[in-house]
Amino acid sequence: MTFDDGLHPDALRTVAPAYGTGSLADLLPSVCAVLNVPGAEDVLGLGARLDEITKVAVLLVDGMGAYQLPLMAPLAPVLADLAAGGRGHAGTLTAGFPSTTPVSLVTLGAGVPPGEHGILGFTVRRPDGGVLTHISWGDDPDPRLWQPVPTWMERASAAGVAVSVVSRPAFEGSGLSLAANRGGVYIGAADGPAVAAGMLAALRAATGPALVYGYHPDLDHYGHEDGVGSPTWQEAARGVDRLLDELAHGLPPGAALLVVADHGQLNVPAEGRLDMATTPALADGVTGVAGEPRVRYLHTAPGARDGVLETWRALSDSLVLSRDQVIDEGWFGPVPAAHADRIGDVVIICRGRELALATGWEPEKVGRLVAYHGSVTAAEMTVPLLIVR
Repeated sequence: MTFDDGLHPDALRTVAPAYGTGSLADLLPSVCAVLNVPGAEDVLGLGARLDEITKVAVLLVDGMGAYQLPLMAPLAPVLADLAAGGRGHAGTLTAGFPSTTPVSLVTLGAGVPPGEHGILGFTVRRPDGGVLTHISWGDDPDPRLWQPVPTWMERASAAGVAVSVVSRPAFEGSGLSLAANRGGVYIGAADGPAVAAGMLAALRAATGPALVYGYHPDLDHYGHEDGVGSPTWQEAARGVDRLLDELAHGLPPGAALLVVADHGQLNVPAEGRLDMATTPALADGVTGVAGEPRVRYLHTAPGARDGVLETWRALSDSLVLSRDQVIDEGWFGPVPAAHADRIGDVVIICRGRELALATGWEPEKVGRLVAYHGSVTAAEMTVPLLIVR
């Protein structure tokens, strides 16, 4: 069953990443500038909004795109007030590309576009030809080599800022956590109330400048599994509101809360699902598949790339580009040569309510989800920036 996700047709327009002016990559450098971390630039102009603030909490609500806020508002009065600017400021940022969790978490933590930090998809091809799934990444490859850019948590900690990361206990020490959040003291928090308690405790314990990062995944999880607008998603939205209520009313003196997301989501009906397993021509010349259903990376046999481009352009409504084209158009920001091979020879960018499934190349459960993200629509790319002080 597909629920109404409340999206206006405008939500399907294409949005480009605003690297250097208003993207997730610009948030922590701006926060760190407020906290007087050397080398940090306040691109977002947060200093004017956070005068006399010495402690900053950043809460990332996975899957809470700006286009989901109207659907959440009747269920989440605290969030609705914050989204109206009732406690400080309400604006938006863009995600990076692809607009998917591992890419966004590292874009936020490293403070640079994805091309620079190298986490370029939900899954990417490894140098040995295998596929790395970033959300289940351990220590191979070494996170500090695969993602070589120092995080702003490392830089803030080196400058004397008390840095804490409050997230699920299972994520401590994972490859993705080290790529995105290394440099902070890790505080395990199993659910929303524990995230609020851990973030507030870290703020209160700091005797000087502090940066506290919190992560809450429930909304994204139930969107994927049951759909944006489903009863379980609605209950997750209420949980987000309870978390925000605790944080907004528990901030100690001199502290501010910034609420962001990594991406939005949209429900995709059955008729929008094109599968390589059931349309064999789509797999001709393809030797490897990575990415995810909304942004698919196809690695091709020698000499087969142009044929794959032609076939996908004929059979799909998606934007179909070569690796060179997608890099040259700036979707990833600058891409050093060491990271380029992580992108497919052919990149499929879904623009409407459609998917590029690869059953047989990836787990079948991927095609059984209800809501997805990763691509370039406003619904996926636009995330809130809510400031509470």
